[in-house]
Amino acid sequence: MPADNAFKAALVSGRAQVGFWLSMADPYMAEVSATAHFDWLLIDGEHAPNDLRSTLASLQAVAAHRSQPVVRVVQGDAALIKQLLDIGAKNLLVPMVDTPEQAHAVVSATRYPPLGVRGVGSAVGRASQWSARTDYLQIADDEICLLLQAETVTALDNLDAICAVDGVDGVFIGPADLAASMGHRGDPGHPEVQAAIEQAIHAIVASGKAAGTLTSDPKLARRYLDLGCTFVAVGVDLLLFASAARKLAAAFIDTAQVPGPASRTAY
Repeated sequence: MPADNAFKAALVSGRAQVGFWLSMADPYMAEVSATAHFDWLLIDGEHAPNDLRSTLASLQAVAAHRSQPVVRVVQGDAALIKQLLDIGAKNLLVPMVDTPEQAHAVVSATRYPPLGVRGVGSAVGRASQWSARTDYLQIADDEICLLLQAETVTALDNLDAICAVDGVDGVFIGPADLAASMGHRGDPGHPEVQAAIEQAIHAIVASGKAAGTLTSDPKLARRYLDLGCTFVAVGVDLLLFASAARKLAAAFIDTAQVPGPASRTAY
């Protein structure tokens, strides 16, 4: 195990890692969040307006801190994965993986030939420190930590097979999409959804892979950790800010008297 990936080493050893979601797509806020000393920070490229350059800026912003960055791609596209790995993303979270065939394809995208299809451009990449890491091509495959999101009924039906794919380090249960897939859109706390999540956590842990998820409910977060989840995100930057800002405004402003956007005059 390359010592260069502290997050992957923690998952392998079974040490619980508490994380924080970065949805503001802003490197300044990423750096602020890193000072809170979370174990990992999720740089979101699926539901936040991040692109390659803003992701790079966030990676650079948190590099000096103990918090380990995990980058969520918009989809399991081999070309995009190649770019993210080249700019130094070591920990990837790939959404909407429903089948072992998809899992194999994503693993292949993170590996250099002959084990995969990742294009070899390390000489000009941040990942190799622009060739200063002379052994990068030898250790790169093992250095990557690949996490897949299981967030549909189909994915849960295939969970054992997905976990069995060599090169998958962990599986993350996406509560919101899973709830929608189960017919409970907008209600991830529904008993049926929670039962499915707990069953999935047990299956992932039993497979020997790391289990993870996201919740802003402290009680649920502790429940998931007790069940054996190794990586759990316990909050979202944007939602924390929105809640605090609205609470502050409500202490001074009667928001019932504030006109909404539709009632304001446009000039």
